[in-house]
Amino acid sequence: MNRICFFDTKQYDKTYFELLKEQYNIEIEYFEPKLGPKTAFMAKGYEAVVAFVNDSIGEETINILYENGTKLIAMRCAGYNNVDFKAAFQKIHVVRVPAYSPYAVAEHAMALLLTLNRKIHRAYTRTRDFNFSLNGLTGFDLHGKTMGVIGTGKIGRIFIDICRGFGLNVIAYDPYPIKDSDIRYVTLEELCKESDIISLHCPLTKDTFHLINQDTIAMMKKGVYLINTSRGALINSEDLLEALKAEKIGGACLDVYEEETELFYEDMSYTIIHDDVLSRIISMPNVIVTSHQAFLTKEALHNIAETTLSNCRDYFDDKVLQNEVCYQCSKGEACPRDKNKKCF
Repeated sequence: MNRICFFDTKQYDKTYFELLKEQYNIEIEYFEPKLGPKTAFMAKGYEAVVAFVNDSIGEETINILYENGTKLIAMRCAGYNNVDFKAAFQKIHVVRVPAYSPYAVAEHAMALLLTLNRKIHRAYTRTRDFNFSLNGLTGFDLHGKTMGVIGTGKIGRIFIDICRGFGLNVIAYDPYPIKDSDIRYVTLEELCKESDIISLHCPLTKDTFHLINQDTIAMMKKGVYLINTSRGALINSEDLLEALKAEKIGGACLDVYEEETELFYEDMSYTIIHDDVLSRIISMPNVIVTSHQAFLTKEALHNIAETTLSNCRDYFDDKVLQNEVCYQCSKGEACPRDKNKKCF
């Protein structure tokens, strides 16, 4: 039986990995700390390591893992912007879970919008105290408003379908539009100018880093709502805070934050938060923040465990690593995966 180790373990992770591990003939050692330069030594003797989106997998971490015998990093998520692929190339293979439940993320994005717009969270708190006043709970009809969707991958397209069910007029921006689709594509500038609500469903790359900034915000309608269930660094948080203070942005629904690594997924209720930007954003009455939970459904957790263990099993059995990502591929060079089973 092959052995792997698992970093940043949460009970909901363990439940589904424990359920499936025997099926893949894999033994798992669970570690609570996040993977990073100070904890990578814990993986000594494990050929495969399971990591997550908020782990710190830079050059130093990669080198420590490699020196201690790790040959595979299995990301139990779709995102991988926290991995230094240049450092990993020719040393450690990296696989991911490209899709686990696009419905989970798309549905959470709409849930955030509905909650903030109709003040559900405030109404819940009030009625728990037997305060049945409606003052301050006024929202607006979604029907007939224009939703701007940035990114039309699987999640973006499902979110578009949900929006159409509410009677929203949907426009979209994507540098790689889907051919022969019924999606109305516009430029990013047009989307910013026309949208009443903007929802982000794109990956974090060098081109999308701080895509939402003071310049793009300046193009938007006064009072626009902004939704982000993708990656925190798509938004310049300081610019977002200033736009909220100036009432340029009427509401923000955030499941991610660009400096979330040391905060999200942890109980920080007894800790002084030193991130003044996040503290001020959360304090705004027209902001709702969840802690990167958009993926968190039973179906998604099952699919994450299944695909991650399958990726590990394929590596141990020397099969083609269909979900491998590497520095070579990102440079557009010919990938030998189909011939050699792995990217290098």
